Amino acid sequence: MGIIFGWLPTEHYVRDIILMTLLAAIVATLMSIRFYLRITAGRCFTETKMEGKTVIITGANSGIGKETAKDLAGRGARIIMACRNLETANAVKDEIVKETNNSKILVKKLDLGSQKSVREFAADIVKTESKIDVLIHNAGMALAFRGQTSEDGVELTMATNHYGPFLLTHLLIDLLKKSAPARIVIVASELYRLSSVNLAKLNPIGTFPAAYLYYVSKFANIYFARELAKRLEGTRVTVNFLHPGMIDSGIWRNIPFPLNLPMMAITKGFFKTTKAGAQTTIYLATSDEVANVSGKYYMDCKEATLNAAALDEEKGLKIWEESLKIVKLTPQEPKI
Repeated sequence: MGIIFGWLPTEHYVRDIILMTLLAAIVATLMSIRFYLRITAGRCFTETKMEGKTVIITGANSGIGKETAKDLAGRGARIIMACRNLETANAVKDEIVKETNNSKILVKKLDLGSQKSVREFAADIVKTESKIDVLIHNAGMALAFRGQTSEDGVELTMATNHYGPFLLTHLLIDLLKKSAPARIVIVASELYRLSSVNLAKLNPIGTFPAAYLYYVSKFANIYFARELAKRLEGTRVTVNFLHPGMIDSGIWRNIPFPLNLPMMAITKGFFKTTKAGAQTTIYLATSDEVANVSGKYYMDCKEATLNAAALDEEKGLKIWEESLKIVKLTPQEPKI
């Protein structure tokens, strides 16, 4: 009887094969997720020209604001870049002019975290501009752990992301109505679902971690947009708001080392580019499909749904009324 010597794998060999298989499966899954995110990202296919249109874009010196400004300038729009950092904004302006051959680009100072700056910017616009066709509330900020307080005594993330746009809209509303049909586009975020707006703490100084307030401010944007749309019914000024997607942009720059390392890997690998992130903003600013649509939420250039909490009109009204107090709107300033 012959003897057959079979080869039996060692324990280490089996373990290595299992680990390699698991690693390959993880890599394949991650690549599949990345591919799915890329192909399902909305894209604005409208070729609407914007000659003769004046568009204000806050935070137009970087991220999706810059890409929005570049796209609309390429369509012939006159762009007012409302930015806090004038040096960066002017460099971006030169870049856009060179790339689009559109010299109708203006840079104006606006720090949304300062009510004084908002009022000065609005007064300048009302004095120098005959119309506003599109107002895009794009600028936003996020802190990491410890919050900051604005010069007005307001928590800085909320001041910049919610109260600044709220005040600016009031101060420009008469010019927007005069310019009708006009559009207001507000960049919100799906991250609102991770938060709630505490009516007893609408100036949430001392909240830890401060990053949570980014989510809260985006929720406040949604309440603001829905209430604003109701108040502007019949004026031919529409209001729509959007989730741009998770974007590889400067909004994450305040995450400290070493927590920023895995965040960088995630943003570079799976988040949208700023160009892709700007598509829904561009769609809402230009598309004839939404010319008569107001009060709606969009994602990837399509209407999206909100959770039940975001549909609470009574809460939205209370936030509006308290916001009026926080921005200290005077009897002489425009009302909505």
